[in-house]
Amino acid sequence: MAVLVSGGAGYIGSHMVLELLDRGEKVVVLDNLSTGFWWAVPPEAVFVQGDVGDQELVEKIIAEHGVTELAHFAARIVVPESVSDPLGYYFNNTVKTRALIESAVRGGVKHVIFSSTAAVYGEPDVSPVPEEITLNPINPYGRSKLMSEWMLQDAAKAHGFTYVALRYFNVAGADPKLRSGQSSPNATHLIKVASQAALGQRDGLTVFGTDYATPDGTCVRDYIHVTDLARAHLSALDHLRSGGASTTLNCGYGRGYSVKQVVEVVKKVSGIDFPVTLAGRRAGDPGSLVAKADRIRELGWQPEHDDLEEIVGQALAWEEKLRMRNAST
Repeated sequence: MAVLVSGGAGYIGSHMVLELLDRGEKVVVLDNLSTGFWWAVPPEAVFVQGDVGDQELVEKIIAEHGVTELAHFAARIVVPESVSDPLGYYFNNTVKTRALIESAVRGGVKHVIFSSTAAVYGEPDVSPVPEEITLNPINPYGRSKLMSEWMLQDAAKAHGFTYVALRYFNVAGADPKLRSGQSSPNATHLIKVASQAALGQRDGLTVFGTDYATPDGTCVRDYIHVTDLARAHLSALDHLRSGGASTTLNCGYGRGYSVKQVVEVVKKVSGIDFPVTLAGRRAGDPGSLVAKADRIRELGWQPEHDDLEEIVGQALAWEEKLRMRNAST
């Protein structure tokens, strides 16, 4: 019995691999390294460089390694990029996910954990946001993920496997042991960008939009530590293995911070007052997204890193480690 982790060399996927290995699971990673890094995959995992849309390869991996469960992380995730390149997002996030699901069905995979997003909600008129509200994504990224959720739901009913779709809010931080973190040099995650600005790796930080209907006018998000998120996937996997029904769950803490608040925390933790520029809104950004996250806790998940200063501190420490690693290569 093995777990196939697609996108396991990327940010969130690599943390899932660490958590699976820490509890003795057999893990196979499939990643095309378009945004992931080979060195992010621990040697205890089997690593295959390839694309999730390559059905012949995926079916070979499932057969050779006895894959019974799939955790699907591989995707493009940048909202403004999805607005400028919608067809690329529908191809990468939706068409390839369809191919992967079909390969999983052919290979007899029993359970699927799907990496979805709070972007499926669009601009909800309630906060915190429950799973059952009307879905109305406002950008191609969110739509590409929602289409994948629908395919997964329909395929599970038709072919008898079970799944959990996890809708992430804003993921941040790094493995507390600094074994992995957000490593893409051009990532757009706020805490990573602010950490790079604090460490002098960027000239400063730009705040996009100061006229939202929020307390200070900047976007409000629910920031979840990446290790807590990975462990939410373990709780979802255990739920399915014990005979639990397919479901869709939010992953967040139920509390939001504005962009300005996050910037101030990064300055406080780093002790550096880096330059901040104010600019207009970016296309496709909702004003506020905060999770109603009661259901995931019903699976036994309990967050251990729900502290913004801890999240920022680990993000800063990872940037320092990454800088030293890059300097030595």
